[in-house]
Amino acid sequence: MRVLLVNMPWSPIDVPSLALGILKRSATENRPGTTAEVYHANLEYTDWITERTGFGKDDYEYYALSSYFLGCGDWVFSSALYDDPEWRAEEFTAALRGKLSASRMRMSHELHRLAPEFVARTAREIVARKPDVVGFCSTFQQNTAALAAAGHVKRLAPHITTVLGGANCDAEQGHAAHRNFPFVDYVVRGEGETAFPRLLGVLKGSGSPRAIPGLCWRDDEGTSVANPMATSPLPPAAIVSPDYSGYFERLAASAARHWVEPKLVVEGARGCWWGEKHHCTFCGLNGTFMEFRSKTPERFYDEITELARRHRVLDMYVVDNILDMGYVRTVLPRIVDSGYDLRLHIEIKANMRRDQLQTLADAGMIYVQPGIESLNSRVLDLMDKGVSGCQNVRMLRDGAETGLAVSWNYLHGFPHERDEDYDPVIAQLPALEHLMPPVDLSARIAIERFSPYFNRPELGYDRLRPDVHYRFTYDLPESELYDLAYVFEAPDRGIGAETAERLNEAIKAWHEAYASSRLTHTDLGDRIVLVSRRRAFDWRTRELTGPVELAAFRLLDQPHHPAALARKIAEQLGAGAGGGEDAPVDEAVVRALLERWLEWGLVFTDAGQYVQVAPAAVNEDLLRLEFMRRTAAAPEPADAEEPGTRPAVPVP
Repeated sequence: MRVLLVNMPWSPIDVPSLALGILKRSATENRPGTTAEVYHANLEYTDWITERTGFGKDDYEYYALSSYFLGCGDWVFSSALYDDPEWRAEEFTAALRGKLSASRMRMSHELHRLAPEFVARTAREIVARKPDVVGFCSTFQQNTAALAAAGHVKRLAPHITTVLGGANCDAEQGHAAHRNFPFVDYVVRGEGETAFPRLLGVLKGSGSPRAIPGLCWRDDEGTSVANPMATSPLPPAAIVSPDYSGYFERLAASAARHWVEPKLVVEGARGCWWGEKHHCTFCGLNGTFMEFRSKTPERFYDEITELARRHRVLDMYVVDNILDMGYVRTVLPRIVDSGYDLRLHIEIKANMRRDQLQTLADAGMIYVQPGIESLNSRVLDLMDKGVSGCQNVRMLRDGAETGLAVSWNYLHGFPHERDEDYDPVIAQLPALEHLMPPVDLSARIAIERFSPYFNRPELGYDRLRPDVHYRFTYDLPESELYDLAYVFEAPDRGIGAETAERLNEAIKAWHEAYASSRLTHTDLGDRIVLVSRRRAFDWRTRELTGPVELAAFRLLDQPHHPAALARKIAEQLGAGAGGGEDAPVDEAVVRALLERWLEWGLVFTDAGQYVQVAPAAVNEDLLRLEFMRRTAAAPEPADAEEPGTRPAVPVP
């Protein structure tokens, strides 16, 4: 049996598809006599479209990721899905007027008109390879491109079996795709390592489709049947290692080779150990399986080093939703000792200790996504994040000190949040301008399928509707769109436009000031030297020399309430030590000191706690090189998108 796995736009071009790499290996290893290859249609598209338009790297990134919540990437290929180069062009323009720049609007319409030609070409290429089965991955903004290609393949060669799978096919979404698009023969819902090889067996005459959990298929009358989803996730031993053969060779022959540095995608765990206990209210990333399971340290280490050896690539995305903390003691020290100069990107919890962050940095994890989302403890409690505002600021400070680039988003719009939750944060942001700013302006949260906000109306959202971009993309009734959609419209909750605007003005100023701002400390034992270069503070150097100052600053490496801080200082120095020879160290003395340090921009305060914000002087200015390079290379266009209309999305 010949299997062709197709990776349509808008899959990222700088990494191979983890999902298709896993399916390629699982098909060939579990079904004797089966051959499988991946057709990199995303790279084919890059070469094809750059010959016809002024399309470039930033354009691809926009349609692949940045515009996810606007649906631009899916709308581009809706014209191919419905064989109409002008498919709902007026509706798209009306819905996104004011949210897209004039140049982005023109580019979207041009790509939309050209999409049918590319998809027809792709279908011919697929059929020419004479596969028995064609599997399409649909994750993020791949859905219309994958469906359109499946439809064209079926028209050209009805005997070819078409299969759809991926994150856009979980639970109700997969059944909706299957019953509404009859040219898709099967939809694999959930984890595909075992389901896909079993489906190949059914196609060879072994077994029944009824026996495969989650599979969508058609009975003798042509009615769509959705098998019940699996009741438990795959154990970690069953998670297959990917086969990326072919990707790097194809990238080397593509115009995209000049745009990106290729990276590997590795997977140590699935699910979220935090979400098992406290599901963040806005997060739908884990779909139907939240249960955390991770590969053994030996296996994960071997996979990382084997992939590096085989492909001679040292940049890697670790796609785990959250780091297995056991890896800090097991896998990472082995990576440090391995001699491989790896550069890893991973998601972590924001309350990791500095020594743990240092281990990450030593192992090459230069880019972390700690899920900060807010700097206010009350709002973080509404999210069920399990961290405080001061802990998140400490994460930014320690990231700078340990050499980690911290990628994070600022979100707002949570039910029951108040304007006064944001006022003290906005006032203190100038003191943080030496630390890594959020990747974009603050964005109002979107309601995602599988999140508590979607599943539990009592949390503040009811009468949800599929987001408007599904309505100008698909020709389906709203009841079907509801099952197909991942993002939903809901009434605005939380803060109003005025507070959101003030927050974004402060974040914009942070972005502008970051590259030239500095605050560091050097602890010399008998004194601590502070060096500052921040626009809101006129001092450049200060020294802390008093016993109370020194003790307080060192203790504020961790967040403290004033009372606890005063007690610990007194314990360290002796009950009578203080500002004068006999003055006691009491809470009043400490509060006066903290107020002075707030004026200096030396501490951040939230929910009654304080934390110092000056990283140790360890040349962390070098971390700004990548930020400055990006800023210099991509100046803001004169007709840029409206602020706040391009919310960041999680790393897939």
